[in-house]
Amino acid sequence: MSRILRLLGLVATAGIVSACSLVPTSGPASYDVRSQAPYAADSLPYAVVRITPEVEGIVARYNPRIAGTFPSRRPAKELRFGIGDVLSVSVFEAAAGGLFIPAEASVRPGNFIALPNQSVDSQGNITVPYAGPIQAKGRTAAEVQAAIVEALKNRAIDPQAVVTLVEQRTSLISILGEVNNPARLAASAAGEKLLDALTRAGGPRGQGFDTWVMLERDGRRGLVPFGALVYEPANNIPVHPYDTIYVYREPQTFTAFGASGQQGQFAFDAWRLSLAEALARTGGLNDDRADPASVFLYRGETRELAECLGIDLARFQGPIIPIVYNLNLRDPAGFFLATKFQMRNKDVIFSSNNPTVEAAKAMQFFRLMVATVNDPISAATNVYALKAAINGTPPTIVQQTVTAPVVR
Repeated sequence: MSRILRLLGLVATAGIVSACSLVPTSGPASYDVRSQAPYAADSLPYAVVRITPEVEGIVARYNPRIAGTFPSRRPAKELRFGIGDVLSVSVFEAAAGGLFIPAEASVRPGNFIALPNQSVDSQGNITVPYAGPIQAKGRTAAEVQAAIVEALKNRAIDPQAVVTLVEQRTSLISILGEVNNPARLAASAAGEKLLDALTRAGGPRGQGFDTWVMLERDGRRGLVPFGALVYEPANNIPVHPYDTIYVYREPQTFTAFGASGQQGQFAFDAWRLSLAEALARTGGLNDDRADPASVFLYRGETRELAECLGIDLARFQGPIIPIVYNLNLRDPAGFFLATKFQMRNKDVIFSSNNPTVEAAKAMQFFRLMVATVNDPISAATNVYALKAAINGTPPTIVQQTVTAPVVR
């Protein structure tokens, strides 16, 4: 019996030591996450950041907003002619008998001549009789008019010129993607904003909450949810000639694991979603399992943002830094932070079990181990007891009968 007891003690000790790594669980323990210690030699390094008002403010500045990519809100400069634009030129003279107005001008309807419409050629010029090639590319209408007058002032009688854009083939804005009327639209000389340009293209096809707008200008790209154009006026920036606007739909989702009410993938179904709303979508935390102080959000952030958060980047490689944000809902103020902290597409929420739950699992595992060892002993004892009862042996002798074979 002593040998069995020693064996039972060894098994129990091993069970207690290894129970934490053997019992079923839906993810890492909270202390394992916070320790940031690598699970294995080839594990991916990550950083843990506690969500505070300061952290929430820093992260909010890096939410996808086009106003941050193109901070200038100045309207586009005055439109300038380009190669292919079709222009109309009219030349006026102060009196008849000049270069363009003959002496019998009284029979004409006015003291001007309208030249045939012409395109700006590949050299960027238009042609005016007696003035020769006039540079039009890169100039405004007023500048081209002044150049024509300068070329004719020594030949015509007090000449004046009027240049009109007949067909605009440059200074266009390209709008494509999930809009009702994709097209290349002529930029408005009066200036317009993103929503104005999208309206001219028929607006987005979808409801808008899962629609994204990308603006490309001078080799730079800015991205913004369509809802942010409507509800955050700072993002409705002026558009410029040669801008490209791409509208596309991308349903935003997040996944939830651990001690939440429900687990799985959930859709935003809104143009933005807070962490509090995301937790509510999952049914909140499981009151029997969850540790409110150990709500973790997994996300990859840029190196620039990670540096602003004070993370040591020496152990990380690549442009994206894995970060685990920790929200403490034992703190009553944590719910205010959860309502302000914005979710992003493909975020992962993990709600860790309470340490008491893990301890209860370990104890249950230990009891199972003890029962596994004790069951054969109990069975053997019952067999010998049954034999003793049949032979009429006293109970004290039964105990001796049971233990003798076991010790031997």
